[in-house]
Amino acid sequence: MTHRQEGDFLVVAPSGRLDALVSQQLEKSINQLLQDGSGSIVFDCAEVSYASSATLRVFLATAKRAKTRGSRCCFANLTKPLQELFELSGFTDVLEIHKSLESALA
Repeated sequence: MTHRQEGDFLVVAPSGRLDALVSQQLEKSINQLLQDGSGSIVFDCAEVSYASSATLRVFLATAKRAKTRGSRCCFANLTKPLQELFELSGFTDVLEIHKSLESALA
């Protein structure tokens, strides 16, 4: 996972298979980044080949945490497998999803 600041957004770019073990580290890293005062967050998912249900829980918890803080949490560049998983889980109805990083940052 890489991350960088883009204006008011923290851009987090996970990559590869986000299985249950990786999701624990992802959650720990995101919590640390958000504790450091980062505001809104964008997940750039262009390099995600797989996400487990544990990863979906991390995504949803992060979105809820951002909303509670008055910040935004959105997702960009969903790969086809991740897009299908978001659709099956109903996440496309409750999360902010953008086709590109540029549109998420706008």
